[in-house]
Amino acid sequence: MQVRLCTLTLSAALLIPFSGAAQQVEEALTPPPAAAAADTQAGNEAAEVNAAASTPAAAPETVTSNGRIAPAPADKAQIVFFRPSKFAGGAIGFKVREGEQELGKLRSGNYFIHFAEPGTHHYTVHSEAKDVLTMEVEEGETYFVQGTITMGVLAGRPNLSPSDEATFNGMADKLKLRE
Repeated sequence: MQVRLCTLTLSAALLIPFSGAAQQVEEALTPPPAAAAADTQAGNEAAEVNAAASTPAAAPETVTSNGRIAPAPADKAQIVFFRPSKFAGGAIGFKVREGEQELGKLRSGNYFIHFAEPGTHHYTVHSEAKDVLTMEVEEGETYFVQGTITMGVLAGRPNLSPSDEATFNGMADKLKLRE
């Protein structure tokens, strides 16, 4: 403790002579008030342009303030893919795809929400084995799909199966939304 105090005291004693030099450097780098105002205005305009460019189109609200899944948009189906939190296979995650498009990754204790056009959809997961879930979805409806992993020869085997809102809500407190 005493060594540390001595070090701090010594450091403070060494910095005092440099404080005057630091003030001179700061004064040299500070622009005149008119230039500073122009720079600030240009910086604000650039920030507004960047914010507008990086703001994505309005996405549907997926989770309500009380943590429940929000209703599906009127023109799309909403599919909640979830995976219970379990120790067995917990280190293994798998990707859910429709065709070649990756929709999201399911890890133990996670869920994500996918918005789909009404109609027939084929969702696949695979590692050693491939599992395909075919669903017919309607606009304005919410569907639940539970992902699980079972023991494989070299790696875990992911599975997708239809589920329901009650099952999801029963474990919702232990699940984390993946964006």
